[in-house]
Amino acid sequence: MPGAGMPRPEPMPGYGQLLQRCYRGLAGAVRSCTDCGWELSRRSWAENASLACSETLLCLLCAIGWTWLRRAASGCLFRPFGEWCNLQPKDAAKMPESAWKLLFYTLSWSYGAYLLFFTEYPFFHDPPSVFYGWEKGMDVPTDIGIAYLLQGSFYGHSIYATVYMDAWRRDSVVMLIHHVVTLTLIVFSYAFRFHNVGILVLFLHDISDVQLEFTKLNVYFKHRGGIYHRLNDVISNLGCLTFSISWFWFRLYWFPLKVLYATCHSSLQSVPDVPFYFFFNALLLALTLLNLYWFLYIVLFVAKVLTGQMQEVNDVREYDVEESKKTTGPQKAGELQLPKSWKEGNHLKNGLIKDKRL
Repeated sequence: MPGAGMPRPEPMPGYGQLLQRCYRGLAGAVRSCTDCGWELSRRSWAENASLACSETLLCLLCAIGWTWLRRAASGCLFRPFGEWCNLQPKDAAKMPESAWKLLFYTLSWSYGAYLLFFTEYPFFHDPPSVFYGWEKGMDVPTDIGIAYLLQGSFYGHSIYATVYMDAWRRDSVVMLIHHVVTLTLIVFSYAFRFHNVGILVLFLHDISDVQLEFTKLNVYFKHRGGIYHRLNDVISNLGCLTFSISWFWFRLYWFPLKVLYATCHSSLQSVPDVPFYFFFNALLLALTLLNLYWFLYIVLFVAKVLTGQMQEVNDVREYDVEESKKTTGPQKAGELQLPKSWKEGNHLKNGLIKDKRL
């Protein structure tokens, strides 16, 4: 039951209502914004943002802590376990990275699920409520603050890890940009006290990362000790299928209908002069388009696996810089050297090879 003075939960809209109401909200905001520009942005930041130096320092220290913890876990747990399982050398080298990410994303998604389903926060079932009672500089609840500290510091660590710890792959620059953008969204949403919607965004995206890293680990473990293990192969195929389904359901169904509806339409109903309205919605809309773009490749990949055009699920993002130098060979005079993945028709996304034989 809604509390006293609180609106009743809205039913989740359909795609048609989403497009209509979001367009109406965005168009109305554009018409009413007569002084949009740098000066308004600077004034909005000064009047509404709230971010203490101590909070920034704590996030930085936690990012350093994640880096230390990953080194310790890889050296004392993940690598020895890979050696004990007698993984193939290339798989043993990459397994600690996926194991580390699986551990973090499982914990972070579980904590997000706890906040949304086992506390009094109604954000998942009533997304417009993320803006109820919003005030600039309002206190962030401790449990949500913990989630933000964990996520913000982890993405700070991930920026360092992408450059200095992870295998350098062809899409590492893109991943680095992704981490910077994600950290920017986390910091800005915390500073402007949009933390309620931030928890919902993180929850809807982390589940795909859990399934992705779990699938990759099974790809690594299906050839160990010089023996093919069918169970890991079956699990990796099922993981690929469930990953595809969850990608659509969480990122292309729930994310637009819950998050975009709340930020584009409901935010203006609760806070008519919500700060940085265009900035946040532009980034969230771009994220939606990226999710849709990659989903098209995921569908193509799954279709090829199910129809037998691909015999097995292989690891994703496997064309790192050193391997590409070995496999492509020297470039002939006057010949345009294309990446091997372009020549063979590969489409890469976070570790799932889409196809080698288009």
